[in-house]
Amino acid sequence: MAEQTSGKLLTNLKQHALTAISYLIPVVVSGGFLLAIGSLFGGQTIENIQDSFGFFDTMYTMGGLILGMLPVVIATGIAFSIADKPGIAPGFLVGLVAINMNSGFIGGFVGGFIAGYIAKFLKDKMKVPQWAEGLKPMLLIPFVASLAVGIIMYYVLGTPISILTDALNNYLLGLDTSQKLFFGLIIGILSSVDYGGPINKVVFAFLLSLQSEGINEPMAVLMLASMVTPFGMTIAYYMQKVFGKNIYVRMEVETLKTAFPMGVCMITEGCYPIIFNDLWRCVVSTAIGGAIGGAMSMYLAAASPVPHGGLFAMVTMTNPFAWFASLLVGSLATAIVLYVLKKPVSLDDVKELTEEDEREIDIKELKIT
Repeated sequence: MAEQTSGKLLTNLKQHALTAISYLIPVVVSGGFLLAIGSLFGGQTIENIQDSFGFFDTMYTMGGLILGMLPVVIATGIAFSIADKPGIAPGFLVGLVAINMNSGFIGGFVGGFIAGYIAKFLKDKMKVPQWAEGLKPMLLIPFVASLAVGIIMYYVLGTPISILTDALNNYLLGLDTSQKLFFGLIIGILSSVDYGGPINKVVFAFLLSLQSEGINEPMAVLMLASMVTPFGMTIAYYMQKVFGKNIYVRMEVETLKTAFPMGVCMITEGCYPIIFNDLWRCVVSTAIGGAIGGAMSMYLAAASPVPHGGLFAMVTMTNPFAWFASLLVGSLATAIVLYVLKKPVSLDDVKELTEEDEREIDIKELKIT
């Protein structure tokens, strides 16, 4: 019973985090592009509105304002996911407190859960006279929850989280070459191995916390690792023409025609029909490609201030050609491993999925230990 309860709790925590991240991605992408394009053309932060400023100064400043609010966005999203509308005010407040205390994205992430569950507890348990029922979601719950979570952050959690954030940032900034290679390898595997699923999203949230502190190299690894699957599978298609071993059936070849363009935009889902036809071989080849490309990208110090966009984000990157070379090397590794592992098939073979196949390819059963 206790195991079932803890499992349900973890599932709920994961679901609320994923919901908040889904709210966050468009905010981060728009802010990142504004900041990166403004920086590309020499934009600077507008310090005094009375001074003259140019168009790209405006873009740079708008991007910085958006990215500076990431703790607020993630905290509000989590609290709203847990407690609905009454969670918005305490979530918004705890995000601002996280910024105020320099506890950053991690502070907003943790504070969002506290704010949401306090608001939900009040929503479920608070008893008021009939005439005050209308005030509960509009005034009483937001006020009490905001006060409670603010006090918790200022007097209990804010300072330890701030110290943890500083320690983590200093550690990552001080990595030597071998540590960078290993870090890039791990990020590459975790970012690629479940094809945009929960593991990828957890890594994405962690890397956003680094990005909000100006550490952009790991995000470049995640972007690359998300693209090695469609690129690698496409390269493997041309390898079968060169080496004469056919590994794709006709349906899979047709799938590649849409999967590759989607991969250019950093969308992996187009490869699902191929992945689900041969799950473990695809997972192994993708993990190896993501690891090699990720380690190479970290070693070459490629960095992306934008967390999405695929090849279109290259114009915003530091060392974009090093990142592109890492992507090609990782994709080639994926292609070679996939080509070696997959069994030869005839182009016109038709794979009929049985109930047992469907059970085996249920990606929810994929566990990384």
